[in-house]
Amino acid sequence: MAELRWHPLTKDWVMIASNRQGRPQMPKDWCPFCPGSGKVPDSFEVYEYDNDFPALSQNPPVPDDVANDFFKVSQNYGKCEVILYSPEHTVTLPELSDDHVLKLVDLWCERFEKISADEKIKYVFIFENRGEVVGVTMPHPHGQIYGYPFIPKKIELECESAKEHLENTGKCIYCDMLENEKNDGRRIIFSDEHFTVFLPFFTEYPYGVYIFSNKHKQYITDFNPEEKASLAKTIKRTVGMLDSLFDTKFPYMMCMHNAPVNSGDHSEDFHFHIEFFPPMRAADKQKFNASSETGVWAHCNPTCPEETSVELRNAYEKFMKTQK
Repeated sequence: MAELRWHPLTKDWVMIASNRQGRPQMPKDWCPFCPGSGKVPDSFEVYEYDNDFPALSQNPPVPDDVANDFFKVSQNYGKCEVILYSPEHTVTLPELSDDHVLKLVDLWCERFEKISADEKIKYVFIFENRGEVVGVTMPHPHGQIYGYPFIPKKIELECESAKEHLENTGKCIYCDMLENEKNDGRRIIFSDEHFTVFLPFFTEYPYGVYIFSNKHKQYITDFNPEEKASLAKTIKRTVGMLDSLFDTKFPYMMCMHNAPVNSGDHSEDFHFHIEFFPPMRAADKQKFNASSETGVWAHCNPTCPEETSVELRNAYEKFMKTQK
């Protein structure tokens, strides 16, 4: 069973993909992402791997005969890819060289362009799930890319807010947010000429930092070589900072927000950024999304952003000392 089913209450599509139930846990003595597995080249630095258990496919099956006048279904058209960060099974992203992470950024750009070329795709989502606590079944360093045939609800809401803000103020909502964070300063963690890392005023997660492009650009493919190199360093340092918080491989969900594709002009109202969702509120305490967060989307952050920003800045300085 693989199809899209319409959720009439939230006006959103839900991916039904029972084939993913069969995803294996990583065997102790074999990894499909390691050289020699027969699944990937014997030699690579970064690599795109078609997902063995895709939720979306460019050759989708016919949906099951379950629709009626009320319940709507659609083909689960799209693309699901795995992006391997390294051939080394146990290496972490902060342990990779800056040049290596830049090759990862270049691969993201290459795959973004390729997937976006399919006019049926409306949103390309680059992301990473890290750690067992967020459901990772393969520990080999990797992320994923999904190409959706629709604009996901959160992105749709972001776009609507951005357009409304632009109409009311003449400003980009993201540029305005970044300017206000910089003017306040208390939640800024670190920055360079091209990117700023901060803990948002409204963050739902204790350590849920954002990475914003300092310039108003919509897509990862809009960045010049210098900006791509800066993005590589910024992502590496952000993850290294999180790992330095409690001296452990910190679990997180990294979500890259580009503008929608094949869906009109977003040059004025969308702004490239990355959102991190680390599900820990302390070294030994998980922040669960319970009834309030899950049932009615009413989030509760059990920490004060201005205080946790200090922790993050200290962790950043701690990580940077290891890079000298």
